[in-house]
Amino acid sequence: MDEPDTAAILPGEEDAPPACGPRQPPYSCPVVTVEPVLFLSVFSVALQAPLSTQYLWERVSEDLGFNSSRRAECGNSSLPADPLQQEVETLTAHWNLYISLGGFSVGLLVVPLLGSWSDLAGRRRILILPNLGMALQAVVYLVVMYLKLPVGYFLLGRLLSGLSGDFTAILAGCFAYVADISDKRSLTFRVAVLEASLGLSGMLASIIGGQWRRAQGYINPFWLVLATNVASALYAYLFVRESVVPDPSAKLLTSRHHKAVWHLYSTGGSSCEGDRRFHRCKLWLYTLCFFLVVTVHCGARELYVLYELSSPLCWGSDLIGYGSAAQHLAYLSSLLGLKLMQYCLDDSWVALVGLASNITGLVVFSVADTTNLMFTGYGLCFLFMAATPVLRSKLSKLVDPSEQGALFASIACVENLCFLVGSGIFNSLYPATLHFMKGFPFLFAAIILLFPAGIIGTVRCLEQRRDQSDSTGS
Repeated sequence: MDEPDTAAILPGEEDAPPACGPRQPPYSCPVVTVEPVLFLSVFSVALQAPLSTQYLWERVSEDLGFNSSRRAECGNSSLPADPLQQEVETLTAHWNLYISLGGFSVGLLVVPLLGSWSDLAGRRRILILPNLGMALQAVVYLVVMYLKLPVGYFLLGRLLSGLSGDFTAILAGCFAYVADISDKRSLTFRVAVLEASLGLSGMLASIIGGQWRRAQGYINPFWLVLATNVASALYAYLFVRESVVPDPSAKLLTSRHHKAVWHLYSTGGSSCEGDRRFHRCKLWLYTLCFFLVVTVHCGARELYVLYELSSPLCWGSDLIGYGSAAQHLAYLSSLLGLKLMQYCLDDSWVALVGLASNITGLVVFSVADTTNLMFTGYGLCFLFMAATPVLRSKLSKLVDPSEQGALFASIACVENLCFLVGSGIFNSLYPATLHFMKGFPFLFAAIILLFPAGIIGTVRCLEQRRDQSDSTGS
């Protein structure tokens, strides 16, 4: 039996003006809305992730008595592997896996619940609650570091964050909010702006985190993680105007929200008109395309540094930094390219151009044996992020405004799954193919991207054929 929702209405909601956006045309929304929330949340995650892995490495090394100072010269990689170092790597990888799986498994249940609930109760809560949960995770991590507690307590912090929805819920809430306040013409670009903020924030956090850890260790950067999460929650609380009219009677702990997600994909959503079967197929096909594209992005991203560190490239930290900067700058060039291409191309063809850019870059990576060739690959990938905002936008346009939260919660869960699948596949494929082609995982990634390119192109051609037949029939 469902319990009544006891969540209080946020200050200003009880007498707030109607929500802004297409549902309330008399009111206009500011240019900047949830972008700072996403920027700060991504900064927190990007700052925390590599630092927690390095802290796990040092703690495991300390427990096993391994001297974790690394060999500086690339040529030393031909020396026999240290069994103790392999044990440290294995244990660190296992702890990372347990922590990731713990957060993912809890989030898989919680995020669809929160996303669908936000369609009724409002978006602000799904932006505030996960940030508070991530702040609580940072507190647990700080306690572990101060008191030198067993690293297993990291899993406790991750589970607490997962129960609040974690970063996945923030991602769902931000994209649903933008879908609420945007018309069909501007939606793709506003989604692309959010995606660009992901890259810029990640680049800034990576630069700050690495330098700060070398200078002052781990504790002070984690205080910044905590402060960033609190700042994100406060910004959402104080400055983000609600995009839907909250229903005070909306219940959180009810099976209705999971059923809403099931209804969305089983029937094609409430807005489905005309050929329901074709509408539902497009929903599934675009979700599959999104899964394949993001899986490739996540999987390939984890191999770049490993590929660059080893022979024949043997890059140092400076070149690796430049490569990472080039990769993150592609978020900006993709945003600019998407905006320019929208003046003369349909969104589907914009996505195909972005996929073509990604595919050519990956093919160059697969054979890159010089620094110039590697940076050529980065240059060819200058539009590689143009496809994902188009896919998010197309999925959003397929569903009713009252289902945006459920949709983007589902997409956020798919994105989380992409990280696990991509990491597992590409990290397994890389050592398995070293003996015949070191860059084969990049070539494999390029081949995978041919499938979403084919699907998007085919669906667009079918839509054009249907439009032509409808106009002829009328």
